[in-house]
Amino acid sequence: MAKYSKEDLKKTLTAEQYNVTQNAGTEMPFNNEYDDFFEDGLYVDIVSGEPLFTSKDKYNSGCGWPAFTKPIADKNINSNLDTSHGMVRNEVKSSGANSHLGHVFPDGPKDKGGLRYCINSASLKFIPVDKLEDNGYGEYLKDFK
Repeated sequence: MAKYSKEDLKKTLTAEQYNVTQNAGTEMPFNNEYDDFFEDGLYVDIVSGEPLFTSKDKYNSGCGWPAFTKPIADKNINSNLDTSHGMVRNEVKSSGANSHLGHVFPDGPKDKGGLRYCINSASLKFIPVDKLEDNGYGEYLKDFK
């Protein structure tokens, strides 16, 4: 796992991005960058740039946060039991930077596997399809053909 200096992250991330990714914080529902955003592209970890989700797997779940049916690759996501706030949930983190992303729930679209990855916008950076090559993600262009 890559190591990221807390001091460097505080300089490069916004306060909200830092709180979400490093302290397992949660942004406000319905008031975040990617909840109601549906352009074609790739969503990567705001800390490491690790590819996490594509817009092809994003859907409007009505939960107030971006929702995806699956990660781009299972190896890029780690899941663990989260019993904070009096709830039992499965937390998802990026494999590379160990950034808190959000949670995965078993109430997603049944025809897409039944999972809902409920992800904080603050943990993501969006790369539009026409910028994938320029940003080093050209291998993912095939997913949008």
